[in-house]
Amino acid sequence: QLQLVESGGGLVQPGGSLRLSCAASGRTLDYYAIGWFRQAPGKEREGVSCISSSGASRSYADSVKGRFTISKDNAKNTVVLQMNSLKPEDTANYYCAAVARIYCLLTAEYDYWGQGTQVTVSS
Repeated sequence: QLQLVESGGGLVQPGGSLRLSCAASGRTLDYYAIGWFRQAPGKEREGVSCISSSGASRSYADSVKGRFTISKDNAKNTVVLQMNSLKPEDTANYYCAAVARIYCLLTAEYDYWGQGTQVTVSS
């Protein structure tokens, strides 16, 4: 059974940066596409970014393009979401998710989910 654990959330001022990590255990991520999603109170869950199983292909939501970068280290079984130039509207609970598929889609179904890490952007 694949298990995912997110870390790296916290409180940051607008314009600041955070680095979220998604650590996997139980199975290797070599064969899994990984997505990062977020959900703010009262809002629907939103796909933020995803990366293919090999790490060669990435997708980003328009709202985070140019500010967020996703990367995958299969040797460390970890996926990182680097978030720069954070805005108050980025405030949400961030989740990583995995699916046994080569390609990634922000709108596709994912089978394994972490518990989430809270990101709060506020002055």
